[in-house]
Amino acid sequence: MYINKIKKTKDFSIIYNKSKKVHTKYAIIFIKKNFKKEQRFGFVASKKTGNSVYRNRIRRLFKEFVNLNKERFHKDTDYVFVGKSILKDNLKNIKYKDIEKDLSKVIK
Repeated sequence: MYINKIKKTKDFSIIYNKSKKVHTKYAIIFIKKNFKKEQRFGFVASKKTGNSVYRNRIRRLFKEFVNLNKERFHKDTDYVFVGKSILKDNLKNIKYKDIEKDLSKVIK
């Protein structure tokens, strides 16, 4: 299944500044309505979450969650998933199921 990704820095800035924020244990999710009638997703893991291997794994876990639950998200909305620094310490022990449980609370 294809995920429509947010790629432009300008788009990320707009979403960061004008959106609703939802905090979970492992992520901060920015949610903003768009007028393009399409859902778009952005995945961010800063250097606070670890080295490149860790950051890529975090983004992969978020993408997998979105892929499997895409129909549960609103159609005309942008979502940006930002990994929290708590992931850095626990990433070796964190499985996809943990991320799924954490993020599922948000998108009911």
